[in-house]
Amino acid sequence: MEGRIKYEFSAKIWRYKGQGGWHFVSFPMELSKEIRDNLKWQEEGWGRLKATAEIGGSEWKTAIWFDTKASTYLLPIKAEIRKKERLEEGKDVKTIVWI
Repeated sequence: MEGRIKYEFSAKIWRYKGQGGWHFVSFPMELSKEIRDNLKWQEEGWGRLKATAEIGGSEWKTAIWFDTKASTYLLPIKAEIRKKERLEEGKDVKTIVWI
């Protein structure tokens, strides 16, 4: 991804317990701090940063969101990606994100 910063990490998929039941991976705290320190100026409403994500053989355009309660960024995992990559809640996944 020309001109974008690449971040790689592994994290467990978790499901939001509220309405909609979205699935996410949380960025490691130190990575979130680095991103926030360097790229906060690019955030749009609600701490949103445009991004491209890759898990397994799937790559998609998305956004990451800063969760102020957890002090970390969250990457939503769409149902289409979860199905294609056979991802389930609690599974540890290698994640690549370009911002």
